[in-house]
Amino acid sequence: MNALFMVAMFAVLYFFMIRPQQMRNKAQKAFAENLKKGDRVVTSSGLVGKVSKVEDNIVTLQVGQKVFLEFLRGTISKEMTELLPKIDSGEVVDTNVEK
Repeated sequence: MNALFMVAMFAVLYFFMIRPQQMRNKAQKAFAENLKKGDRVVTSSGLVGKVSKVEDNIVTLQVGQKVFLEFLRGTISKEMTELLPKIDSGEVVDTNVEK
């Protein structure tokens, strides 16, 4: 009976905690691999910019007219290309919703 309980607890832990985190990590890795010039993105620290150059592990973001910053590919957290015009126009948008 105890062994069955332990297996059931592990199954619940796996399906509600471990597997969803693995899926999020896989989606984030795929997103980082598919970055391209022109994407509007936000970094994990909250800096919003436009991708101007993508090299091996370095992504250069344009954050001003002549301001370019380099970031590691893994620090880019979300694409904001479709959401930024809505935010700029004043629409209320929940940016925490994952696609």
